[in-house]
Amino acid sequence: MAYSDFTLIRVKEELGLIVKEGQSLFEAIAPVAASAYLKESLKRSESFATLVNTEKVRSEFLIAPILGEVRSQMSEKLEPQPSISLFSGTEFNVDPLRGLQGFCDFILSKSSEQVDITAPVVTIVEAKNESIRSGLGQCIAEMVAAQIFNQRRGQPIERIYGAVTTGSLWRFLLLEDTTAYIDQPEYFIGNIDKILGILMLPFM
Repeated sequence: MAYSDFTLIRVKEELGLIVKEGQSLFEAIAPVAASAYLKESLKRSESFATLVNTEKVRSEFLIAPILGEVRSQMSEKLEPQPSISLFSGTEFNVDPLRGLQGFCDFILSKSSEQVDITAPVVTIVEAKNESIRSGLGQCIAEMVAAQIFNQRRGQPIERIYGAVTTGSLWRFLLLEDTTAYIDQPEYFIGNIDKILGILMLPFM
């Protein structure tokens, strides 16, 4: 069993979570202006990525540039000691006996270490080429793994953030203790400043 085997039902039954939907979790979060470089990159790439419509293309041409922008902007704000690392397609085996193993599409950590994943992991981003809802259970399982990972390394944090995205559409999640919250709104890439604001929240 791996992260990809988890559904919303399975995270409730097998990981003992409460899952809550219907709330607008990030309504009050201020947008963060995207750089001219990111805007131009997304403008050039969105139609191509949508046309090809594979998770790999969407990850490389839409999602990775957005997360790269988060890393770049936050590194500038946190100078002289930037503390944010970004991992893509990295194996994250935390508790194989519970199925918390496999590869995560993207991981953001509040650490300057870029060679290996280092605690605290704060955000998990799961890429899907079409169905957002089909990735929610998988993303929550990865967030639980991040929670355990941080605790084992003596750096527990109150909240783990997550997102399931097609690149064009984003849905955010939040894990506190044993309760997973699924944000009600879905944000389109045209609202990139709001998406950036939410993604940067854990590093503020």
